Amino acid sequence: MRYSTSLLGYLWSILDPLVMSFIYWFIFTQLITRSLGQAPYIVFLLCAMLPWMWFNGAVGDSTRAFLKDVKLVRSVALPRWVWVGRIVCSKGVEFLLSLPVLVLFAIASGAQVNWYLLLYPLAMFMMAALVLGLGLIIAPLVVFFRDLERATKLVLRVLFYASPIIYSVNDLPAIAAPLAWINPLSGIFSLFRAGFFVEELNWPLVAVSAAIITVTLFVGTLVFRRSVGGVLKEL
Repeated sequence: MRYSTSLLGYLWSILDPLVMSFIYWFIFTQLITRSLGQAPYIVFLLCAMLPWMWFNGAVGDSTRAFLKDVKLVRSVALPRWVWVGRIVCSKGVEFLLSLPVLVLFAIASGAQVNWYLLLYPLAMFMMAALVLGLGLIIAPLVVFFRDLERATKLVLRVLFYASPIIYSVNDLPAIAAPLAWINPLSGIFSLFRAGFFVEELNWPLVAVSAAIITVTLFVGTLVFRRSVGGVLKEL
């Protein structure tokens, strides 16, 4: 329905990560001599860029989860978390529709595939749980603190460069390595890349990310339950 009147249709969902991937590919393979990540770099980029768009879109849209459809939120007899869950699911569907692009570039560049590609469902589950937990925290709090919407956008811009998207965790200097361990996206991207780059899989990092995600989802559930009544009054 979103793209029913659009000429390119769902291609708009993958145009942004595709263009950004080409930009970073050109910069870090043609202009800068120091290598980042692994070859083929375009596949290395897309393995993290595509799930990042899911994360970025879902968290960003969660700031408007209640404010966008105030009348429906008030009148429709649905569990209120559905307004956050639908955003997580819709962005997840867009991610799935973008995967053929990754497949095409993997074939064109001759990327090697291994059995760790079977970890994709686990990576998707962890990503969905993370964005749901964050959404359950952000969506109700934005209703009370409208500045949180702008703050979220700012944090997302910073988090892009603080996450191993255009670089690998292995590229980080020792002083910056702890940042990867407190960023749950590091373990998720490790799983997404493992199917093409075995060296990127770091099980301890994945375990730490899973623990952080579990805590985030638990805190999100508590925050949402305690604030949803006030949200309905505020709206």
